[in-house]
Amino acid sequence: MAEGGDSLSPSWWQRFLDEKKEYWGERLAFLENYREIYGREKPLPKWSKSDVEEFIDSDPVNGPPLKLAREAAKISAVGSVIGAVSTAGFSWKYSKSPHGALLSLGFGAVVGWTFGQEIASHWFQLYKYDTMAAQLKFFDWWESKTERRS
Repeated sequence: MAEGGDSLSPSWWQRFLDEKKEYWGERLAFLENYREIYGREKPLPKWSKSDVEEFIDSDPVNGPPLKLAREAAKISAVGSVIGAVSTAGFSWKYSKSPHGALLSLGFGAVVGWTFGQEIASHWFQLYKYDTMAAQLKFFDWWESKTERRS
């Protein structure tokens, strides 16, 4: 052992953990936004499609990105269905394995959703917008609207 201490001393370990905590804290900072939505004592009441349309019409800044994000989600869902059915069908055709077809159904759904989301993101140019902020503004608007109703 060299003079000056152990390489596995608590101070070294604590510095390592602090660095990792800071590193992952920066990369996962967006999760703080979800605490506003899901970390509530009393959940928000359900909203309908007409409520979302009302918000889109009333907010000229956050309405269009929210509308585009909802359209992108529809395209992603279609991609998910196409991916799930095609991969499960292909798997069933060539293997006749129920568990293989089921696994490929799940995998195809995930890949189809991801591929559909990428296509929609580029088609609607979602990279130009902060869709998370638009969704959070909708939740704030919905919360204030339902509190006024109560």
